Amino acid sequence: MCGIAGIFDTRGLRLIDRPLLERMNQAQFHRGPDEGGTFLAPGIGLAHRRLSIIDVSTGQQPLFNQDRSICIVFNGEIYNFQQVRAELQALGYAFQTHSDTEVIVQAWAAWGEDCVRKLRGMFAFAIWDTRQEKLFIARDRLGIKPLYFATLEDGQFVFGSELKVLVTHPGLARRLDPLAVEDYFALGYVPEPRTIYRNVFKLLPGHTLTLSRASSVPAPRQYWDISLRPGTNKPADVEHDLIARLKDAVGSHLMAEVPLGAFLSGAWTPAPWWR
Repeated sequence: MCGIAGIFDTRGLRLIDRPLLERMNQAQFHRGPDEGGTFLAPGIGLAHRRLSIIDVSTGQQPLFNQDRSICIVFNGEIYNFQQVRAELQALGYAFQTHSDTEVIVQAWAAWGEDCVRKLRGMFAFAIWDTRQEKLFIARDRLGIKPLYFATLEDGQFVFGSELKVLVTHPGLARRLDPLAVEDYFALGYVPEPRTIYRNVFKLLPGHTLTLSRASSVPAPRQYWDISLRPGTNKPADVEHDLIARLKDAVGSHLMAEVPLGAFLSGAWTPAPWWR
């Protein structure tokens, strides 16, 4: 688990308040106690808290491509990064680290917004492309990793891995959303894309969002959705396919440079009161 945060000026090149960005990042210290880092340029600031799992020695963030024109902060893990890395190397892209984070950077350089279609994993990340002057944020297909965002009254776009990151910003109006309050009392939680605050949103699973100063209105774009079409496979074939997919999924989660633990989830049924 890591944490990301950022501030983007949609109206110009105003300097980002470094102490404020650092306070926003510190609000999610528990997500990444190993390391923290920031990147600031006119009109943009990115921050990251790191829990080191892959490429412990050289995977610090924010991370850049070779000419430092692309910067990323990333929370999550890309399970097929070695395959994507090989594909990118075949296209002529060179790598400075062994991290899955750099694979995302080079995937953006190669495929732009469609880079997410190449990635298998759990992720929330933000990319700043200096040449295109674009901010690109993305969330994984099933929304395993969280990502919140809001546009403030002064034109600043803020985002973070937790709601408390945004609340740290003094420009965020903490006005409750009545519909979100109703949802909470009816359902026990606030469904996406709403949050408890008005005009603060969660990026939906399987969605991306691209911002520039020429196009500064947040307009999330869906890149994936689960297919619910009925199948024609026989039950035995479905059972075999399920077991194979489960083994593949578990195996893909075991890549790390630190000790791993695994938990088995299951339903717990209390014993009858008369026993």
